[in-house]
Amino acid sequence: MFRYTLMRFGIFVGCLVVVWGLVYSGIVPSGRNGSNSLWIPLLALVISAPISFVVLRKERDRASIQVSRRVERMKANMEANAGVEDQADDRARAESQAS
Repeated sequence: MFRYTLMRFGIFVGCLVVVWGLVYSGIVPSGRNGSNSLWIPLLALVISAPISFVVLRKERDRASIQVSRRVERMKANMEANAGVEDQADDRARAESQAS
C-alpha cells in the first residue's frame, strides 16, 4: 500500500514539475492575479489522476488484495473475540442462575 502511495505521489510531482515548467515558459497560460499557487497544483492533479489510473493498475490491484486480506483478518479476529465474550457471558449467567 505504501509503495502504491509513493508511486502515485511521484507521478503527481512529475506532473507538477512539467506543468510548472510549461506555465513559466509561457506555453500554458498562467493564472490571473497570482493564482498560480493554486492553478499549477490543480492542473498537475488533473493530469496525474488518469496517468496514475492507467500506469499503476497492477500496483493498485496488489494494494487492494492486501487491504482485503487485512480486512478479512480483522473480521476473523473480531468474530473470535465475540465468541470468547459470549462464552464468558454464558458462564457468568449460568453461575448466577446456579446460586
